[in-house]
Amino acid sequence: MSTKTYKDRDPTILKTLPDPAKEGYETRIDIPEFTFLGAHGQPDFGHIRIWFYSDKKIIELKSLKLYVVHLRDILLSYERAINCIYDDLMTVYEPGRLRLEINFRPRGGISSHLTIDSDWKCRGGSDKLWQAHQSRPLPNTSI
Repeated sequence: MSTKTYKDRDPTILKTLPDPAKEGYETRIDIPEFTFLGAHGQPDFGHIRIWFYSDKKIIELKSLKLYVVHLRDILLSYERAINCIYDDLMTVYEPGRLRLEINFRPRGGISSHLTIDSDWKCRGGSDKLWQAHQSRPLPNTSI
């Protein structure tokens, strides 16, 4: 069996629903048991947090769960994991704003916390909204 890479991921697993509201709101999604194959083929673990601001589509949560589970057998570095998930969510859902954080569990005594926010200027945003998240403490990383 050959090793699957990020190119083998399947964003078509993600399904949309029409947004039933016309007013804006924030959806927070917590995925505490994200598993995948790390860069050296060993099991790795992370905690995903998503802040989602719908435009016209919302996330069908069952499909998000199936998408995350399908990443379990895919070889990903931390940086590749967050960028692939972010790109797939942005492409499928076209949100007004998306913030994605992954707190990767310690391996060898080192843990990593990666963040992407569509409001960042380098991601095409205005740099106005994301700063509200800066004062939030890191989540508990104990397993």
